[in-house]
Amino acid sequence: MKRDYYEILGVARDASTDEIKKAYRKLAMELHPDRNPGNKEAEEGFKEAAEAYSVLSDADKRRTYDQYGHAGPGLGGGQQFQFDPSQFAGFEDLLGSFFGDFFGGGRRSSSARGERGSDLQYNLKLPFKDAVFGKDNFELEFPRMDACGTCKGNGCAPGTGPETCGQCGGRGQVAARQGFFQMVVPCPKCEGRGKLIPNPCKTCHGEGRSRATAKVRFNIPAGVDRGNRLKLRGQGEAGRYGGENGDLLVVFDVEEDARFQREGDDLHLMLDVSWTILALGGSLTIDTLYGPDTVKVVAGTPSGEILRRPNAGVPSLQSKGRRGDLYLHVRAAVPKKLTAEQREAAERLRDAFEGETVGAAAEDKGGFFQNLGKKGKKRK
Repeated sequence: MKRDYYEILGVARDASTDEIKKAYRKLAMELHPDRNPGNKEAEEGFKEAAEAYSVLSDADKRRTYDQYGHAGPGLGGGQQFQFDPSQFAGFEDLLGSFFGDFFGGGRRSSSARGERGSDLQYNLKLPFKDAVFGKDNFELEFPRMDACGTCKGNGCAPGTGPETCGQCGGRGQVAARQGFFQMVVPCPKCEGRGKLIPNPCKTCHGEGRSRATAKVRFNIPAGVDRGNRLKLRGQGEAGRYGGENGDLLVVFDVEEDARFQREGDDLHLMLDVSWTILALGGSLTIDTLYGPDTVKVVAGTPSGEILRRPNAGVPSLQSKGRRGDLYLHVRAAVPKKLTAEQREAAERLRDAFEGETVGAAAEDKGGFFQNLGKKGKKRK
């Protein structure tokens, strides 16, 4: 059985892209075949880590894996992963600082690039109806590190600019030896950027970013549920020294509703019905999320019956234009107080049925909230 990808890399399920990359880089250095010649166990571990990284580093594949596991569409259906380094974009860049110049030579890195900003997560609690119907142009306000307004993100004092690092010549990397191996490591003087800032911006102290309150607008799709996540690319923290922004992950929570119980795209509602209507039949008007609806109750309907109203549930995130159903859980409404006339009528009815016995219930259906997964008999 395949191991969990998060377990393989040793990261939490909500780990950021940077955390996943660092975890893979560490494993790759330990298990790389060039460092473990003839070690089949290390080779298999390297392949396993590469497979996990290929999925978790891709936002779409990761989302599919989180929902369906190894059998998710586009993930190979749980079949054996065929490792081929050439299929990984940026594979050499990922391991370049460890193996790019493993035997000497190798490519030189491009000139300085700033550090990518951190990804952020915001837990957003929605009113029940906003989750069902969605909300356009929703504004979220939160603190984050933004590009410095004084230096426009380059970290330099106004009127000045960065200088090429003299130690690495602007490459951002220098050669280093470890035993018999020659490797390329980030330049210690410029921290791998290839540039130095002789006159730092006084606002951000050369970092190129400062604390700010961000306002982000986006559309909340109809049908989101507790635990659903929405990634807003480039809305995370600004990177240091002009690096690209990270992403913002919005994780939804949903408030409970006083009337409706949600189960996926379906809704459940307890419907109190007079025992006379249950016995004689009749029609009731109910308020659904989409307006009033008339429900017919046939004569002899028992308490505990479930009536289905198709297409009156929650819009589906997976299938546009489709909605779940509304299930009405019928419960006999027994009045606590009777007028003299009502009591007299009830007593006459009781006398009319005198001598008849009520059979034992065929099935103990239990409480409404304990049996949502076991819907029993439903009447259209």
